[in-house]
Amino acid sequence: MFSTILSALLSTAPVNDAAFFFGFMGAAIALVFCTIGSSYGTAKSGVGVAAIGVNNPGLIMKSSVPVIMAGMVGIYGLIIAVFIGTNVRYNDYSNFQGFAHLGAGFAVGFSGLAAGMAIGIVGDAGVRANAACGGSESNLFVGMILMLVFAEALGLYGLIVALILAVAKPN
Repeated sequence: MFSTILSALLSTAPVNDAAFFFGFMGAAIALVFCTIGSSYGTAKSGVGVAAIGVNNPGLIMKSSVPVIMAGMVGIYGLIIAVFIGTNVRYNDYSNFQGFAHLGAGFAVGFSGLAAGMAIGIVGDAGVRANAACGGSESNLFVGMILMLVFAEALGLYGLIVALILAVAKPN
């Protein structure tokens, strides 16, 4: 009986634990940095919304667009973290996949951090400027929305690259 257990244990191929470490670190990096960017963008633009709400309460709903867009950045990291976390398998996971998943985590994490910071800064300045003119200048609001959309696109670029890296297979 002992020889059967020993032969079963020795018959399996050796598993490189470093691959698992890099894969799970990619998932953690994706989630952590995207949520840092998301929370910064939400807080920074939320402060602007709260500041203008004192004098112009009618502009609060219109000015909440940056807060919503900043919250979406965190979802990008969650998508990649769940994808990576569910694709790590004990007997079928190579060093290549571990490094690819680490790269995917860095790609979406840092782009989400940058996008969240950009959304927060643009959102804060945009809602304050919109309130300064009484909310009547539609060109200013449209300009703010365009800047927010392009800032959000930075996070989408990272998500796309991360998805490509996460599904990469060795030749």
